[in-house]
Formats: sequence, structure tokens, C-alpha cells
Amino acid sequence: MAPRAHTAQRSRVLTTLLNQQLFVLIFGLASISMVIPALHGGATRSLETARAFFYTGLFGLVIFSMIVIAQSGRKPRHGAVGNLMSVFSTFVFLPIFLALPLYESLQTTSFLNAYLEMVSAVTTTGATIFDDPARLNNTLHLWRAQVGWMGGITMWIAASAVLAPMNLGGFEVTAQAEPGQREGKFHGFGRTDRRERLLRIVVALVPIYVGLTLLLWVLLLISGDPSLVALTHAMSIMSTSGISAVGGLEGSGAGLTGEALMMLFMLFALSRLTFSSDTVTATQSGIRNDPEFRVGVFIILAVPLTLFLRHWIGAFDVATEDNIVMGLRALWGSFFTVMSFLTTTGFASADWAEAQAWSGLETPGLILMGLALIGGGVATTAGGVKLLRVFALYLNGKRELERLVHPSSVSRVGKEGRRLQRNGAFIAWIFFMLFAMTMAALTILFALSGVEFENALVLSIAGLSTTGPLISLAAETPIRLVELGPYAKAVFCAAMVLGRLETLAIIALFTPDLWRS
Repeated sequence: MAPRAHTAQRSRVLTTLLNQQLFVLIFGLASISMVIPALHGGATRSLETARAFFYTGLFGLVIFSMIVIAQSGRKPRHGAVGNLMSVFSTFVFLPIFLALPLYESLQTTSFLNAYLEMVSAVTTTGATIFDDPARLNNTLHLWRAQVGWMGGITMWIAASAVLAPMNLGGFEVTAQAEPGQREGKFHGFGRTDRRERLLRIVVALVPIYVGLTLLLWVLLLISGDPSLVALTHAMSIMSTSGISAVGGLEGSGAGLTGEALMMLFMLFALSRLTFSSDTVTATQSGIRNDPEFRVGVFIILAVPLTLFLRHWIGAFDVATEDNIVMGLRALWGSFFTVMSFLTTTGFASADWAEAQAWSGLETPGLILMGLALIGGGVATTAGGVKLLRVFALYLNGKRELERLVHPSSVSRVGKEGRRLQRNGAFIAWIFFMLFAMTMAALTILFALSGVEFENALVLSIAGLSTTGPLISLAAETPIRLVELGPYAKAVFCAAMVLGRLETLAIIALFTPDLWRS
């Protein structure tokens, strides 16, 4: 009888937890996760930092327990929209709690700065208030990378459990229902089915995410990175947050080998099919025929070669065209940096500056902004417009050109085209227009707050594409977030949330039919 009683008790506890809103569960996990920096701070004798994390985590667990007890036996009143609202709250309200130990540990910055830092981390943007890495101790660097890593796995899970059933986040291009509405195969899902689906997705994806992070960490350690640097870079690559404990790859000890390993793991941000086939974007033809992966690889090959040709021509003017070693380093720096910004990670290769030194030409920041705007694959940790939407627009443009030559021709859908719904290009174009209008509105708001137009445009693109390092590399002079006014910082926080959750999802929150479902 005792084993059965224990089993029944565990079942009741699990049922009670699953009945909570998704945000409550995320809040509880965030509280538990503060044990890691607390232990790290104690081990490194950063006792004040350790106490800040320990007390904040304990406070969060008390609040979480009280909420669970108060809501035990209740069922969530809103299914799909409740989960979407939970994801929105994770990016807007959870950073208030995450910023508490950072603010208490430093005591030399405002709470708004700490909040912006945590919004940047949890949305996997990676823009930082602290330009000098030495201002933060190792425990705080670990916390920044850890929050970004947790934000990445949150998006992995939310893509399948929340956005896919509602045809949002890029799934609207392949679905048969309208954006924000559930597709036919999801209509029969009750609240229990949603919880079971969420649990299945967590069990399936979390081991993959954790395993890949640990594998990259070990490989970077072997390549020569210190333990903390290797861990923060591994977390940042998997979450595409671009957070570094040493200010970038220039301070890394792994060198070319480490960059090659990072570039290999960035492939997981190009297509969902590289790690899972649990969503409606999956096809049976494999990764080689996946349009997102193929478009991404084409961009990664074409853009660096074009940049290399430009710099090679420029090298004639400074008589360094026969310096083969410098030329190859410039080529590698271009390949890695293009891959990094296409996946919205934002790491620049240590050899990125070699191209400029070799030819004497600067690389236009507009290219990096364009890559970040395109972004990675649907249902990955990457931001941007997404490769699938770009592919849909490409197919539509190709078809329109064919009709100019042969007006009476009939379109024949190939294997790649079958992945898109009939109005996929139209919906992708609507999203692109919403994205462009949002970017224009944010640029105007930044300009009204006193930011120069060029910097305002860079900040808007960095926030909407969740590619924070753009503020350092794309502008003529690096933008220092700490020098922005409170209004501009608030606008930048809004831009990062809009970029991570996407405009269509925000609009879906205001759809009356969805709240009644």
C-alpha cells in the first residue's frame, strides 16, 4: 500500500503543478535556478553576490509555493491564450524578479539598468549595459549567460507548445488556418491535452538542449577556453544570445578551433529539422531538402565570398593582395561573422578585423543589420523575420517573374513549395510589412527621446532582431546603452519583447475569439 500511496501523492503533486499557468511554472523554475549562481558565488568567495541570489531564490520559492497552494484544485480558465500570455509575461514581468540579485549585488547601477540587462538576456538579445566586463564578477557573468540560456529553451518549448497550435511564430506560413487561430488538428485539444502536449515537448527537447550545451562546453574546454568562458559561450551559442564573460571572442582562448566548433553548433539555429521534427514545419524529405536550411547555407556562402572579393580588390590599393595568410584569415572571419549574425547570435570572429586590416576597407554595418533582419529558422532560438518567410517571398517573386514571361503558365508546386500553404507568401508579406512598420515606429520613438537617427535605426533593428551586438558593430561608433535616457531604455526593452514574441503574437493577444476559445 505504501508504494501506491507514494505514487498517488506524486501524481497529485504533478497534476497540481500542471494545472498552474505556464508563467507560474517558469517563475518557480527561475527561483530554483538561482541556486546555481549562489553556489558559484560561495565557491569563488563572492559572498555578497551568493547571499543576494540565495535570498532572492528563497523568496521566489516562498511566493511560488503560496501561489500553488492557493490555486490547487483549480483549472486554468484560458487555454491557448493563457499560455501565450504566460510567454509574454516571461519577457516583460519575470525580468523584474531576475534583476533583483543583479541590482543587490552591484549596488552601483539603477534598477532600470538591471531590468534592461535581464530583458536583454531572457529575450536572447545579448545587448549589455556593462561595456567593461571587469565591472561584473564571474558569478554575475554566469547569471547573465544562464538567463539567456533559459530564455532560449523557453522559446524552443513555446514554439511547439504555444505558437504552433495557434499558427504563429512562422507556422502561419505553413498552416491551413488563419494566424492566431487553431488548425483543424488542434481543435479537439482540451486543457488536459494542452498540458500533456507541454509535458511531452519538455521531456523531448530539454535533454537535447542540455546535452548539446554540455557537449559544446566540453569541446571549448578542450580547445583552451577557461571553464567559465567556455560555459558562457556554450550557453550563448545554443540560445543565440551572444553573451560573453570576456566581452567577445577576442578574449577567448579557444582560437580558431573554438570558432569552428561554435559555427558548427550555430547550424541548430538555421532549421528546426536539425534537432526536432515535432512541428508542422517538418517534412519527410530530410534536412538536405529543407528550404530554410538551404537558403541559410546559400547566404552563409554567398555573402562572405562577396565581402572577400570586395576586400581582395581593395587590397590592391594597399599592395597586400599577395598576403595569403591574412587573406585566408579575413575569409574565415567573414564566414563566421555572417553565420553568427544570420542566426542572430552576434559574435564577431577574432579575425573579423583582419579583413579591414588586409584591404583598408571597412565592412558596412548595413550588411550585418540585413543578416540579422533575415534571422534564422522557424521555432529555433534565432530572431529576425525568419528564413521560411524569406523563402515564401522568394517563391512568390519567382512565380511572378515566370508569369511576366509566360502569362498563361500554370504553377507547379515542387517538393519545397508543398511545405507552404496557398496564401503563405501573402501572410509572410503581411508579417514583413508589420515588421517594417514596427521598426519605423520604434525608430521614431528613439529619435523623439533624443537619439540620433542612425543610432535609432540600429537600436530598432538590434531589438526587433534580438541581435544586441549590432549596437557595437553596426553603428559608426559603438552605442552605449548606459548613456541612453530612461525613455529610450524603456523603448529598447519594448523592442526586444516585440522582436522575441513577434508582432503577430502580440496582435493575437487582443483577438476576442481567441479569449472565448
